[in-house]
Amino acid sequence: MNTHHPRPVKVIGVASGLGAQDPGTADGPRLLRELKVFQGGAAHATWEGMLRPASGHTSPVEAISELCSRIAHRVESDLATGKFPLVIGGDHSCAIGTWSGARQWLGAPLGLIWVDAHMDSHTFATSPSRAVHGMPLAALLGYGEPVLTSVESSFPKLRPEHVCLLGVRSYEEGEAALLKKLGVRVIGMDEVRRLGVPAAMAAAMAVARNGTAGYGVSIDLDVLDPGEEPGVGSPAPNGIYCSELEQALRQLRDDPAMLAMEIVEYNPHRDRDHLTANAAGALFRAAMGG
Repeated sequence: MNTHHPRPVKVIGVASGLGAQDPGTADGPRLLRELKVFQGGAAHATWEGMLRPASGHTSPVEAISELCSRIAHRVESDLATGKFPLVIGGDHSCAIGTWSGARQWLGAPLGLIWVDAHMDSHTFATSPSRAVHGMPLAALLGYGEPVLTSVESSFPKLRPEHVCLLGVRSYEEGEAALLKKLGVRVIGMDEVRRLGVPAAMAAAMAVARNGTAGYGVSIDLDVLDPGEEPGVGSPAPNGIYCSELEQALRQLRDDPAMLAMEIVEYNPHRDRDHLTANAAGALFRAAMGG
């Protein structure tokens, strides 16, 4: 088996915390670039520059939508030229752009593995915080504000049967009700512990690959246990250990159906001795080789 990904990895940094209650994640991509955690070895990645929110918008939601359009165009361009996009947030609202772009380029059903302590499936009608980083998966499924659901195109970017959440342990009733109604597969932490993380990832891959033309992986670093990895936007206790997730992600190596990846919600202001930054690099290498 090859030990590196056949496509060149291009890093799209998204320096935005507009969707979060704690904007510190906006500083995450810059530090990850400075620390070179995605460089070296077989899985070397090249940074393509940093995207930031534009000024002059009437609301944060409008600014996030416009930023996501630029992310989508970058992802599309990379895929069209044979590259592997690695989107590094910033808060998780950037996922609306990442997977809208991937779906637009693919022109066929897209699968998605959502590795996260949270469901991120709120709309403004259900969200207690009204923070947009709690809404991207709902938007990709076609629910929520039109300015968020219509990035790149007006149709839903994901079908419920092609999405699997892994590692969930912190959520509200409204978003859980939406995913239950839609029949989205959710592998919560209780089930992760019963199955083991590699088996849970294998189950998620089966969902994302079934009936799709390709799939992506979205990793919110808060899926990791904050006792080990404190540098995240919204820590939730009793998470997955980095070594466990590394082992599970090795199953993705050399899979031509995996089109893109994102790693989000690194908050350097909460990190300790770059533990979480180094974990981000370790997860990337586990999935991509190196």
